[in-house]
Amino acid sequence: MAVVHPPRPLASLALLAAVLAPLAASAQNGRAPALNGRPLVLSAEAVVLLDPGGRTLYAKNADEDRAPASLVKLMTLYLVYEDVDAGRADLDELVQVSANAAQTPRYRMGLRAGEHVPLRTLLEGVAIASANDAATALAERLGGDEAAFVARMNLKARELELGGTRFANAHGLPDPLQRSNARDLARLTRRLLRDYPAARTMLGGQTFIFNGRVYTRHIPLFNDPGGVQALKTGFTLEAGYNLAVSAWRNGQQFVMVVLGARSRARSFLDAKTLLRYAFVETGLERADGRARPAPKKPVRGRRAATP
Repeated sequence: MAVVHPPRPLASLALLAAVLAPLAASAQNGRAPALNGRPLVLSAEAVVLLDPGGRTLYAKNADEDRAPASLVKLMTLYLVYEDVDAGRADLDELVQVSANAAQTPRYRMGLRAGEHVPLRTLLEGVAIASANDAATALAERLGGDEAAFVARMNLKARELELGGTRFANAHGLPDPLQRSNARDLARLTRRLLRDYPAARTMLGGQTFIFNGRVYTRHIPLFNDPGGVQALKTGFTLEAGYNLAVSAWRNGQQFVMVVLGARSRARSFLDAKTLLRYAFVETGLERADGRARPAPKKPVRGRRAATP
């Protein structure tokens, strides 16, 4: 008769660690992520931080299935710039707004059915005001209708190897079929800014004017010395507060995605913490927050003095 032994403590602990491992945050170098000697603590439910080479510096629930909210608009922007670059659309052309686009729910820039709006202004509406009506108008202009444009979005997602992403609309309003994850959205952000550098300026904009109204977004990260130059926010009750950010330091680009933060302020705080972590980990900044001095260049043509 076989004897059943009770589970050994070490084996039980190993099994528990294996179960919990996918939920834990990780750093690229295998060490526990820390800043100033303290564990890195973030409020967001899922996070990815990419270094200038596109490698993962930090990840927390990076592949967890989540609602992307308005970060969907990153793909809308990608396809618009793709068509402009290919000559299939022009930034200065006038786009006629349909009744369907004008009725897209909040947030909106107040488009009216039948009016003609420059494509560039619609782009600003998407990037700066996160205007859902502008996203629908662009989708209809480039796809003929929104459904055809969404099909293009999903084809492009497969082309960019965003394996956990499925789009259902061009703006990010809740839809049970629309899902993504932090890793995919970070990869999409990086590709958008790399393939179409003009998107960096557009996503770095803070104001634009339409029909005499000034649309302004108040993003404290733009005024922080962290080097943030491109940013897209997103929010729904299901998704929480989402954020895609790109920052440059010494000519090097870092990309991060924060999903499911509990408040807008906390999403910004998480991004600021991740930037500090990125700069310290890559040697661009010391742990005390000061930039590392640039290496001294040797003086040519002069001999060193001898005592």
